[in-house]
Amino acid sequence: MTDQTAAEVRDTEATGTEAPGTEAPAAGAPFVAPVAMENDPEEYFAGDRGVLEPAVRRVLVRLLQRRVIFADKHSDEWAVLLENQQVIESRLHDLFVRLIVDPERGVAYKQQVRSEELEVPVLLRDESYNRAETLVLVYLRTVYQRESTAGELAVRIDVEEIEQTVLSYFNEQEGNPAARQKTVRSALGRLRQEGIVEEETEGRFTITPLVEVVLSADRLRELQGWLREQTAPAAAPAQPVADPDPTDTAEQDTAEQDTAEQDTTEQDHEGASA
Repeated sequence: MTDQTAAEVRDTEATGTEAPGTEAPAAGAPFVAPVAMENDPEEYFAGDRGVLEPAVRRVLVRLLQRRVIFADKHSDEWAVLLENQQVIESRLHDLFVRLIVDPERGVAYKQQVRSEELEVPVLLRDESYNRAETLVLVYLRTVYQRESTAGELAVRIDVEEIEQTVLSYFNEQEGNPAARQKTVRSALGRLRQEGIVEEETEGRFTITPLVEVVLSADRLRELQGWLREQTAPAAAPAQPVADPDPTDTAEQDTAEQDTAEQDTTEQDHEGASA
């Protein structure tokens, strides 16, 4: 600091006046100068208080509506998600929801935060798979693992193949053939809604990478062991088989579930939990 500047500072402190080159605020003026209206954040609808761009808001809504976003099927939304992942994660964390992005599989989904130390209201609820859904899921996961290991980029399967395999685990006490077939198709329908399979043409499906997220390799081995036990010959007459421990399933948004079900794109989740 030069002698001249130091003198100016001492003079300012003594007299209470502003240093040269500055202007004292006018009497009654606000402490913080108002921002011009044209510099306000843009409103996209009346009363809008959001700060995110519309494209980012749409991705946030899609994450809440759907179980999953696919990199190949939702390429535009995927690009926006990756570019704005931090702020989208922040918004979801405000709701106690975790965002999982798996670039290798090309999937992004949500997961309910659960904590023993903190009271967390549950936004996403767990729904267990029933026995038929578990049987279909195990078979889809087995086929996906076999075909992807062999180098298949898109794993496809026919509904007849699924039915033929899964129905072999049913017994006569579980309804007539038509009722059992209906049960299997209903189970496949749920997995289709959650994005685990996608119907290319009538009766022909593509198995998505989400099946690896929903059913891990370790869990698959456990359930395959359970299936071997069910098919092992027994001396005693066949008895109805108890349901297995259900696999973890999609976490559905209880607040937006009806809206999501009506969204035809939702048939692609989600919130998936791993």
